[in-house]
Amino acid sequence: MLQAPTKPPTGEDFEIIGKIEQIEPIAVGTRIREIARLRKIFGAGRWRKLKGIATVRFEDGTIQRVELHWYEAHGIGRKKLKIKEYLD
Repeated sequence: MLQAPTKPPTGEDFEIIGKIEQIEPIAVGTRIREIARLRKIFGAGRWRKLKGIATVRFEDGTIQRVELHWYEAHGIGRKKLKIKEYLD
């Protein structure tokens, strides 16, 4: 059984292996708490906050199944991927 790293990763300290599955919207548009900051940094778009399940590889080589949260807008792509929960 794989163990979660002792220090949770931050930013882009991990690589997604394969596809993100079970993608569900959490919030859209003005329901997103950080909408003003997203528009200022990345530009206007139909911003959505999403969650899904993926397998990731950490810098130390550990592979773990996790729940990810991120923001996404058409034409801009995925931004600010964050691990919310370690699974398995």
